[in-house]
Amino acid sequence: MEETPPGQLRPQPQPAHASPPFPAPGSFTPPPRVFSPALAARGTPSPGSGHGAPAHLSTPPGPPVFSSPLRPAAVPFRATPSSPHPVPFAAAGGGYSSSSSATTASLPTSSAPHFLNGAATPRGDLAPAPSLLQGDGLDNPYVQFSANKVLKQKKLLNTPSLGFGALVSPGKEVPPGPEVVERDPRRCLNCGAYVNLYCDISIGSGQWQCIICKKLNGSEGEFVVSSKQDLLQWPELASTTVDYVQVGNRRPGFVPVSDSRVSGPIFILIDECLDEAHLQHLQGSLHAFVDSLPPTAKIGIITYGRTVSVYDFSEGSAVSADVLPGNKSPTHESLKTLIYGTGVYMSPIHASLPVAHTIFSSLRPYQLSVPEVSRDRCLGAAVEVALGIVQGPSVELSRGIIKRSGGNCRILACVGGPCTFGPGSVPHSVKHPNYAYLEKTAMKWMESLGHEAQRHSTVVDIFCAGQCPVRVPVLQPLAKCSGGVLLLHDDFGEAFGVNLQRASTRAAGSHGLFEIRCSDNMLVTQVIGPGEEASPDSHETFKHDSSFCIQMHSVEETQSFSVSMETKGDIKSDFVFFQFAVHYSNVYQAEITRVITMRLQTVDGLSAYLASVQEDVASVIIGKRTVLRARTASDAIDMRQSIDERVKDIALKFGTQAPKSKLYRFPKELASLPECLFHLKRGPLLGSIIGHEDERSVLRNLFLNASFDLSLRMLAPRCIMHREGGTFEELPAYDLVMQPNAAVVLDHGTDIFIWLGAELAAQEGQSAAALAACRTLAEELSEQCFPAPRILSFKQGSSQARYFVSRLIPAHKDPTYEQESRFPQLRTLTPDQRARLKSSFIHFDDHSFCEWMRSLKLVPPEPS
Repeated sequence: MEETPPGQLRPQPQPAHASPPFPAPGSFTPPPRVFSPALAARGTPSPGSGHGAPAHLSTPPGPPVFSSPLRPAAVPFRATPSSPHPVPFAAAGGGYSSSSSATTASLPTSSAPHFLNGAATPRGDLAPAPSLLQGDGLDNPYVQFSANKVLKQKKLLNTPSLGFGALVSPGKEVPPGPEVVERDPRRCLNCGAYVNLYCDISIGSGQWQCIICKKLNGSEGEFVVSSKQDLLQWPELASTTVDYVQVGNRRPGFVPVSDSRVSGPIFILIDECLDEAHLQHLQGSLHAFVDSLPPTAKIGIITYGRTVSVYDFSEGSAVSADVLPGNKSPTHESLKTLIYGTGVYMSPIHASLPVAHTIFSSLRPYQLSVPEVSRDRCLGAAVEVALGIVQGPSVELSRGIIKRSGGNCRILACVGGPCTFGPGSVPHSVKHPNYAYLEKTAMKWMESLGHEAQRHSTVVDIFCAGQCPVRVPVLQPLAKCSGGVLLLHDDFGEAFGVNLQRASTRAAGSHGLFEIRCSDNMLVTQVIGPGEEASPDSHETFKHDSSFCIQMHSVEETQSFSVSMETKGDIKSDFVFFQFAVHYSNVYQAEITRVITMRLQTVDGLSAYLASVQEDVASVIIGKRTVLRARTASDAIDMRQSIDERVKDIALKFGTQAPKSKLYRFPKELASLPECLFHLKRGPLLGSIIGHEDERSVLRNLFLNASFDLSLRMLAPRCIMHREGGTFEELPAYDLVMQPNAAVVLDHGTDIFIWLGAELAAQEGQSAAALAACRTLAEELSEQCFPAPRILSFKQGSSQARYFVSRLIPAHKDPTYEQESRFPQLRTLTPDQRARLKSSFIHFDDHSFCEWMRSLKLVPPEPS
């Protein structure tokens, strides 16, 4: 039986009229995102700029060319669509996968039972829904199921070790976008579901039958037509995804989201306690950041140390600031003085860019001889002041400068150390006798501040850099509860600056509510993502509404929810229907309701079900369930052991026993699943290859809310070898790729590593060209990513090469036939190259993938 982790509430049966329970706030973390605006001139070099190429190279390498065909098990290049240059959605293919804790019993069901779909047959006068024109919507970019078919047998479908579920990205933006309907949606009066293309409709009376509860609803004559083909004139009856714009609530001059992007006001919070080297890097990043903003973007600047300094843009080119004490929360009177005074604290870039540059240039390093960790920083008070100004009245001033503009606001905090002064602070030293209690108090205060920011449509992103510990457990609740993200950087340089730029242009909706409805006794058992249980009075409920409702911290295109489901009984009908709806206010303050409706075919045969399993999606869902339980270092050890049990259980339930042996064979349809689980077990999310628990905690929180693309890369790295002629070949992430004459790029989501073999590194010209090509590829891989990954390059045998080696499966100990079977590229090497490769490995005790499978009494699956 899977145990519920601390803070994770299990859904319990409720009366039919109640809103189903939802995992507690502890199950949710700030939303990591895969995002990429175009970089500014002072930001990171654009792909193809040849960054990293030596000066003697006359031209940068051309765009990477991939050898064909790629390894079938590899996930194709896929960039998450994002503005201003979205890319079309690519359907998920077969790929890597992952898993979670081992279990032997099903999870409890959630809310009141859904109405059986198979029990009701359509009335004679109901026309079949015109859904055949659209298929089942399995290519929908917003929802990806772990399997494209649903097994009718409850016992097998509910097997906890594999499970069934979906990844939902309700805020994702894709071209050309969903159909837009500028009127209120038509909903079932019984359960609240929305009319959709799968509903059976009586063309004579206009009545429609709900796909969730099977009740008939009237349309006030709207759907009365002469032919069922005429129903396609209604977008909601012709498309799987529809955006309803609430006309009565929208502002004059409404612009559809797909037409352009705007950014809300941005407050930059700057740590005053930085040493000179760190400050210089930060100044460079800030200069580039404001240069990258559009002219209409509004900014405010605050610095904090023992006091909070709010910079005034009304003084022209002079630097002027109003100072508030940092040892306590700002009083109502002090905020009122700021808001109604003569100072201007938020200003559009076109009117204040020179002033902003002057402010950044005027910053000075910390002067006292106090250790970094002991310096007083009043981050909590600084955020409170920023929120107070954001909530102030909108006042038009001369020169186009304004105090506040409508729309969502972002607070970008540039942090170099812990909050040790004022509200939300902790003692300088963790050895303080009362540190544990004071830390808990600070965490609760930061959580409350995050919720306050979220109520006022303000997202707080926290960007930490340097070597000083920032006390992640204290800062994380502030970012999480506001809908923001906390990131750790090595320094305030390039990656830090890129993340500032990309964070500021993330289009965020606010006041989001996410509803999930399923037919045929399908129940939602767990949701992991950037939200928390919605209170019953926060949304409209219907008489027999069994929806699963989540209050979202923010609505952004790069976040996703992992939804685990079970069936309450054997399924009788031919299709199961799923409806996902998200309500939110967009950046234009228009009220949007996005409705996504999909159906999956049900099957009796186990082989048909297994063949429909999307291994990469299933791996991410199972991986998130596992990582959710890894709250501490000891929990992570338990989760690594649980992966062993999960793999064995999947083989036992869905595999076959080898002839004349006690070993079990993993099902061939899931051949890539155990390898991905092996990566999860060894990698940074659960393994020990990252040195500090704070770093692991930040990575786990990112992963739990990350989009599918980033989640998959964080789970299982992607390995790409540079070939002669400037092409690239994708290979399994095995240590056999470390060939002395090769260059290799390893994409692990938040980190991209470039490795040069010793023989190649010794050849100056060739190594420079290979390094430049790999750097170009790395920049292209990361161009669409938020957070922007670190890009590190190193040579074979260097101390930093351990970052690369530790993420590869140690396959060099396997027999030759197994090596060639799983890594066919070895066959292209000469005997001399094979010998040099073999002699380059250092022996250590880690299992190879095949050794690990055999230790579990399983036969390693054949490579896909």
